[in-house]
Amino acid sequence: MIRHLVLFKLNDGVRRDDPRVVEGVEAFRSLGDRIEELRFWECAWNISDRPIAYDFAINSAVDDTDALQRYLEHPAHQAGVALWREFATWVIADYEF
Repeated sequence: MIRHLVLFKLNDGVRRDDPRVVEGVEAFRSLGDRIEELRFWECAWNISDRPIAYDFAINSAVDDTDALQRYLEHPAHQAGVALWREFATWVIADYEF
């Protein structure tokens, strides 16, 4: 299996209650029920106040690299990514487990 981790940092001046952010969070929260390749799906706001912490995280798992590619290309995933591009940057890590 492959773990797919994503950490998001809101752009300067963007708050969690910004309507764009609220829409982006809802778009990502719904992916676990919409994309069959996902074997595990969770996303949530960071609770740490450390200055190096990111703001939002996705932790997911898929069966293999082909499933990961199908997930990344899925229209619902692409729609969520388009929303988040408006107000955040992110880093990812994909690894086998």
